[in-house]
Amino acid sequence: MSNPLRRPMIAGNWKMYHDLAASVTLAKALAAGTPENGPEVVIATPATALTVVAAAIKGSKVKLAAQNCHWEKEGAFTGEVSASQIKDAGCSAVVLGHSERRQYFGETDETVKKKLTSALAAGLLPIVCVGETLAEREDNRTFKVLDTQLTGALSGFGPSQLASVVVAYEPVWAIGTGKTATPAQAQEAHLYIRKTCARLHGEAFAAGLRILYGGSVKPDNIDALMSEPDLDGALVGGASLKADSFLRIINFKAPARA
Repeated sequence: MSNPLRRPMIAGNWKMYHDLAASVTLAKALAAGTPENGPEVVIATPATALTVVAAAIKGSKVKLAAQNCHWEKEGAFTGEVSASQIKDAGCSAVVLGHSERRQYFGETDETVKKKLTSALAAGLLPIVCVGETLAEREDNRTFKVLDTQLTGALSGFGPSQLASVVVAYEPVWAIGTGKTATPAQAQEAHLYIRKTCARLHGEAFAAGLRILYGGSVKPDNIDALMSEPDLDGALVGGASLKADSFLRIINFKAPARA
């Protein structure tokens, strides 16, 4: 498993699921079932549920994230929510550049960088998503895509500014499809991400960077995935919508860190 200095993180992305009542019920179950000394646990709820979930998990080990934010602190941006507003709603983290944001809502490397700047200024922990499509993988462009996305998001900062940043590798072809990158495929991509970040910001930064895997993570594959040395956790979609499956992922059984 990975460097013991990198505390594992298990993050659940609820996407556009659950009403307020279901969100509170699930959040309370996760708060009750999350171990004291386990991985860092983060749940990214729909924006409508942020305040009620924040109240439901108060005092627990579970942290709250938003699924997106705008790059401006305030202004005439109808339908958008700023980093300072989601922090005010109870968030300590935010997911940025998710593939669905890129695919359906025009997110670019430039806007991810602007949002990252805003999230850092607000004191939020940013989870920056990168990953290739099936066409890009089949065309042997995985590493080029990762390089472009990482450079686009993370360049121009100093390593100390990015100390809280988490990167999530989410192969687009494995999100919601039931297909999962093999542990070896995931490890290959994670190692490349770490090497790219070393080139951008130095070996010390890269050694401490937590890199999550996201792509049809389930209770029956989390243990094998977490056995790989450069996988520091998971960004979980569908399996995070039910307490039993997500708690099993939180309580993964990979070998102890050396």
